[in-house]
Amino acid sequence: MRANQPAGAVSGAPRPALTMSNMLQRRFSIAPMMDWTDRHCRFFHRGLTRRTLLYTEMVTTGAILHGDRGRLLGFDAAEHPVALQLGGSEPADLAECARIGEGLGYDEINLNVGCPSDRVQNGRFGACLMLEPELVGQCVAAMKAAVRIPVTVKCRIGVDEQNPEEVLFAFADTVKAAGVDALIVHARKAWLKGLSPKENREVPPLDYGIVHRLKAAHPDLPIVLNGGIATLDDAQRHLGALDGIMMGRAAYQEPWLLLGVDPLFYGEAAPQVSAKAAGLALLPYIENELAKGARLSSITRHVLGLFRAVPGARAFRRHLSTEAVKPGATAQVFVDALAMVGEGDADPAAVAA
Repeated sequence: MRANQPAGAVSGAPRPALTMSNMLQRRFSIAPMMDWTDRHCRFFHRGLTRRTLLYTEMVTTGAILHGDRGRLLGFDAAEHPVALQLGGSEPADLAECARIGEGLGYDEINLNVGCPSDRVQNGRFGACLMLEPELVGQCVAAMKAAVRIPVTVKCRIGVDEQNPEEVLFAFADTVKAAGVDALIVHARKAWLKGLSPKENREVPPLDYGIVHRLKAAHPDLPIVLNGGIATLDDAQRHLGALDGIMMGRAAYQEPWLLLGVDPLFYGEAAPQVSAKAAGLALLPYIENELAKGARLSSITRHVLGLFRAVPGARAFRRHLSTEAVKPGATAQVFVDALAMVGEGDADPAAVAA
């Protein structure tokens, strides 16, 4: 898939060959988030950090096997490294979808064992699979047999009345035996009944300690921490003991933070010298996508948090919120919004400090 190839195309985006010098790294990643981490969001985030591992929204096996794969799975070659998150519980279906994802050029296949929504539970996948670790192991083994790229699992520390000290460690043993390449742990329980998905991201208390103990028990298994990581300083505090950090809502709501990721975690310069420069660099993509029929708001909705504590930041958000949603809105709306922002936005070194 060429850069900016239409999402409707089903041929894959070329994946760089993995060698010992460029093996997939998970030091910093952005969480898969429904309705947020679509292809426009991922392209935007890639303009802020070259090295962060990006994830798709969760895509169900049924949707892939019976739906429009180009629309569901199409992505831009610039997004690499990018992982496909699957939702499902049938080993054969997951194996086939993993093959499809690999064929399209994804760098990793991830199984969702963390989403607590009623819709997901009714489909027998997501967090309710914490109650069926053996089935999860079978799913992992089937996907591992089907593809050569890494297969990972994103889970909770437990659900409902489960004791995380027992459940999480047994769960890790099971998926490790099945060959899982990494375990991403959202350090909260999920309550399958009585709490909304939003409340399940906020109400159950975080337990970072159990994730650190899990890593100590499995020094040879890559363990990534997710949940409540709000700043790059927060992320850095965990990296001495863990293999990686996954940031979710903070990365989405304050994307300017991402300019500090490459300097802080990889010792490399950020792709752009400032948030405003990153916005300007997004213009060719916006023009390309509008020419293909995309609505401006479908792209700019991901960019609203690009500036903080900068003169004109509020005007930038207001202009996009009111003008980008109008039928026929053009890239000029984004140009005008950027012109409202002063030049005082922090450079990447300052963001990372």
